[in-house]
Amino acid sequence: MNSFDTGLYFITDSTGLSEETFLRRTEAALQGGVTLLQIREKDKTTREYLHLAQKVHVLAQRYGVPLIIDDRLDVAMAINAEGVHLGQSDMPIHMARSLFGGDKIIGATAKTVPQAREAYEQGADYLGVGAIYPTTTKVKTVLTSTDTLRDICHAVPIPVNAIGGLNRDNIDVLQGIPIAGICVVSAIMKAADPRQAAIDLRARAKELGIIV
Repeated sequence: MNSFDTGLYFITDSTGLSEETFLRRTEAALQGGVTLLQIREKDKTTREYLHLAQKVHVLAQRYGVPLIIDDRLDVAMAINAEGVHLGQSDMPIHMARSLFGGDKIIGATAKTVPQAREAYEQGADYLGVGAIYPTTTKVKTVLTSTDTLRDICHAVPIPVNAIGGLNRDNIDVLQGIPIAGICVVSAIMKAADPRQAAIDLRARAKELGIIV
């Protein structure tokens, strides 16, 4: 498996943006120090997703950051991305692993301890757990308590990331929970300066001891 760091995991959102603006903001986030990058496109056709993912992959490779494709194993395989992230309604992890290979990163969404254990047993490399707070993205969210997040961290030996409405001003709620990192969308994507937002968010997370 490729090595990876989930400390500051950035998930893109192209909603309402031109391709040029989207790519510029994504590159700014990479310049700001995000450690893992996921492209998430719920509404694009396969060809549109492939087109954009290829361009994002070029940027990610430029900064040495692994690219994770949300939901779509076919897209991940087609562009030879470093990983894929699968939700509860996507392809089962063990099937994805058999197709994708052992050297690729497979992440999974988990909202309960049983889901987390199942994902780990099937071969997931990391977990995204949330939503901790309500989000403004178009993804349907169910809130997850910090107690459940803590329980999941103790239940599996793989990295666990918190996700959902997180930003520089509210991540203190995660202090003391043994997560591996945080996943953010709007806190960077919608910031006036995505590069500085990534720098500030990472610094705050380190200050709180949430990431190393």
